[in-house]
This record gives sequence, C-alpha cells and structure tokens, in this order.
Amino acid sequence: QVQVVESGGGLVQPGGSLRLSCAVSGSIFRAYDMGWYRQAPGKQRELVARITSGGSTNYADSVKGRFTISRDSAKNTGYLQMNGLKPGDTAVYYCNIWRIASPPYNYWGRGTQVTVSS
Repeated sequence: QVQVVESGGGLVQPGGSLRLSCAVSGSIFRAYDMGWYRQAPGKQRELVARITSGGSTNYADSVKGRFTISRDSAKNTGYLQMNGLKPGDTAVYYCNIWRIASPPYNYWGRGTQVTVSS
C-alpha cells in the first residue's frame, strides 16, 4: 500500500519561511514525478511546483523566486522550501506523485496547513 504523507506546515509571519516534506512509502516504482499543490478556502486547487523524475522543475508564477522544490530519491522524499511567505500563500498544501509510463499511478497526500499571518 502506497502512502504519501506531508509534514512541515504551520503558522508563520509574513516574510517567514517553512519547509514542507512529502514522504512516500510502500511498494512503488520510483521513477515518478512529484508536485505540490495548494488549495485556499473557496478556491480551486492549484499547482505550485513540480519536479520530474529526472529533476526538471517548474513553478507557478506566483511563487517563482520564493519557493524551491527538490527531492531526495534515496529517501523517497520530496521537499518544498518556501521563503518570503505572504498571506496569499495561506492554504492547505498537498503532495501528488504520478507516473504516466507503465506501470501508471497517481497518489495524493492528505495535505498540511500553511497559515501566513501576523
């Protein structure tokens, strides 16, 4: 059984930093892509950043230059370093892993709350 578990959320003041982690466990073919999404109250879930199995990254325009996605393949864990946080970054952050090639799969974590407020 595959599990995707996010951690590292919390309350932070504007301008502060947080590092989210996404731990993947279970029997899984490890060549997957990983993405961080977020969903604020009353809004649709949006892609924040993603990283391919080969290490290529891309970011939403709203977080470019502030957030950094990375992964440690040996630990089967991904990270989202968030700097210069703004109140508009407040949301539940979700980790998603997926693979299109055989064997295909798509798994989501349950999310971690990030609140940016003074």
